[in-house]
Amino acid sequence: MKMSNLLLLLFSLLSLTACGGNGGDDSNTGSEARQILTASLSNIEAPAEGGTYTISVKSPKEWHAYTEDEWLNVSVKTNVSKTQTTGTITVSVEANENTEERTGHVKVASGAQALNIPVVQKATNKIVNPGSDSIKVPLDGYKLVWHDEFNGTSLGTDWTHEIQNAGWVNNELQYYVNDNKVTGIADGVLNITCYKNSAGRICSGRVYACRNTGWTYGWIEARIMLPKGKGTWPAFWMMPVNFSKWPEDGENDIMEEVGYNPNYVSSTIHCNAYNNSGTAKEHKEQYVANAEGGWHVYACEWTADYIAYYIDGNKYFTYTPDNKTKTYWPFNTPFYIILNLAWGGSWGGQKGVDETVLPATMKVDYVRVFQK
Repeated sequence: MKMSNLLLLLFSLLSLTACGGNGGDDSNTGSEARQILTASLSNIEAPAEGGTYTISVKSPKEWHAYTEDEWLNVSVKTNVSKTQTTGTITVSVEANENTEERTGHVKVASGAQALNIPVVQKATNKIVNPGSDSIKVPLDGYKLVWHDEFNGTSLGTDWTHEIQNAGWVNNELQYYVNDNKVTGIADGVLNITCYKNSAGRICSGRVYACRNTGWTYGWIEARIMLPKGKGTWPAFWMMPVNFSKWPEDGENDIMEEVGYNPNYVSSTIHCNAYNNSGTAKEHKEQYVANAEGGWHVYACEWTADYIAYYIDGNKYFTYTPDNKTKTYWPFNTPFYIILNLAWGGSWGGQKGVDETVLPATMKVDYVRVFQK
């Protein structure tokens, strides 16, 4: 009995020692395994204008956060205790002036654990309107001489509306009117809208910039989103201030598109020598992905020797006259800018019109003129 009791006591002591030692080791291993790094947000969805977001973080160990994206700014505040490190991450998202959605990442690391928090920011539907001192000059040697960023609530005094009945030019079907529907401004964008009114008339807008003065030579550009639909005929173009006869006095079509041939834009000059003859000398068509429904910059550089046409900064067509007589080159006098959205007509209506697409809107983010 005494021997049995002794053996039982020794066995119990050995068991307690073994369990105690292993229990301590298991506890430490479990602490490592159970380390949990958590964040209150798994992702951020930001609008185009940006914003500031706060993420709460907890971890048994110290942690840090960072980003590799230039348009994101991350700052961290932490509180350390014996059992955990808590704190907040402040994420500042800059405005997205691009026309494409973008994705960045905020990364949080603690020991062997890490979190990746995506930041998805929507694309802008327009360029944030800058002041004149921050507008980028497109070519060396030029300076900004006139612009409209459409920051107000209606067109300013530099603009003139055309008012005409249907059939006035090119057998077009629209009535050009002056009302808030055809030339409305919202969120820094001029909306030229073609719509059918209660009387069954198709109404649209055609406006002129600096009609009585215009400009002679320069870089002329506009950022435009084209409408969709068979029958639409949007245009950004120029005509001479002192006009008497067409095409003798010239016409400069910086950008035109017809809805039945979507996303193909054209640039064309008109003069006595070249007038709708379709030659490569006077006209070029270019496919522009997402011209309908997407923003693009259409421009021309007009000098005393040539007119070069650009889409999104890329030159794709140049008219150089055979000689400088008026027959080939009436482009040495002031011309003014025109923006309009026609409906049907000799070109826009060649394959019919589809009134189910109405109302249709041509959007203009800005118009700018630079000169040497």
